[in-house]
Amino acid sequence: MSNSTLDTFPNPRPERRYSIAIHCPEFTSLCPKTGLPDFGELRITYVPDARCVELKSLKYYLIEFRNRGIFYEAVTNQILDDLVSLLDPHEMTVVGDFSARGGITTSVTATHKKGQ
Repeated sequence: MSNSTLDTFPNPRPERRYSIAIHCPEFTSLCPKTGLPDFGELRITYVPDARCVELKSLKYYLIEFRNRGIFYEAVTNQILDDLVSLLDPHEMTVVGDFSARGGITTSVTATHKKGQ
C-alpha cells in the first residue's frame, strides 16, 4: 500500500507530550481467501513528535484498502508501518477490531515506541 495519499501538518505543540485518538468505525477490506468484504473498526492512538496526520488524507488512505485482499494482522501492521514512517511519532498504537465472520471476532493490536 502506498502512503502517497497521506498528508501531515506541523504539531502545534511539539514541546508537550499529548495523545491523539482517531476512531474509524467503518473500515473495510477484502478477505484474501474468499474475496468477501471484511468490516471492522480501527482505533489509532499516537503521541506526535513534529508532525500530525491530516484526517481527510487518512480517510482516503484507508479507503484504498476496500478493494485489497489482506489479512487482519497484515492490514493492522501495514497501517502502523505507514503512519510511523510518515509521522515518526513518540508512540503509536493501531487496533483493528474486526466484525464476526463465522462466529469468530478478531482484534489485532500493533504498537510502536520511538527508540525501541
